[in-house]
Amino acid sequence: MAAVSSYIAKAPDSEGRIHYSEQEHATWATLYARQELAVQNRACDEYLQALERLALPKDRIPQCAELSERLQDFSGWSITPVPALISFEKFFRLLANRTFPAASFIRRPEDLDYLEEPDIFHEIFGHVPLLTDPRFAAFSEAYGKAGMAADKADHAMLARLYWFTVEFGQIRQSAGLRVYGAGIVSSPGECVYALENEWPQHKPFDPIDMLRTPYRIDIYQTVYFVLDSFEQLFKLANTDLAALVREAKSLGMHPPSYPAKAS
Repeated sequence: MAAVSSYIAKAPDSEGRIHYSEQEHATWATLYARQELAVQNRACDEYLQALERLALPKDRIPQCAELSERLQDFSGWSITPVPALISFEKFFRLLANRTFPAASFIRRPEDLDYLEEPDIFHEIFGHVPLLTDPRFAAFSEAYGKAGMAADKADHAMLARLYWFTVEFGQIRQSAGLRVYGAGIVSSPGECVYALENEWPQHKPFDPIDMLRTPYRIDIYQTVYFVLDSFEQLFKLANTDLAALVREAKSLGMHPPSYPAKAS
């Protein structure tokens, strides 16, 4: 989570609706058209099926309430608009209660290609489709509950688990390596880079290894972890995550695989 945001959250009206400008809807339409092409033959089957199942509007920013109605039918989840920056405690609590927090603003035209903090396009196009998958939804809920029970000192370590699965996860399927993490499927550049560039490492799914791996939020990732099946996430949802954190802490962190950030 970033410490400072240059964006201001858009507040819902008395009926729970957020009013976006024509320019903001146009930005959504541009992002959607571009990313819909980027994920073809790159995103996993489950994500593509979920995107079709959710039937997001292509020409306007959807309201959280309308998407919540659809999600309730599939997995019992809902979506609530939040500022770009919320605390770990609030984030965990919402997930534990089957509520996904979606940043309510959309990026400016000058930030079309890259935005370090999550906006509503990243949240809705990237995260929400797979919440229609019961296995993925179960993992998200279990992760939230584990976060609520964890010591505050362990929140950053738990964030790594989320980063390397929900945000930047990949999966191996019959057609080859595919992406499912929200940070990849919502990014045209990283969608290509993650699969077609020789630089990043592709490591087998290993929760302990993930917890020990540092990352940077402002560059394309240097390490991706690869599932064999979403059943692994479902299994992880029923694992004692606190015990995994304790084991990872006892082993210590891996050295960074990325270059140092310029001062």
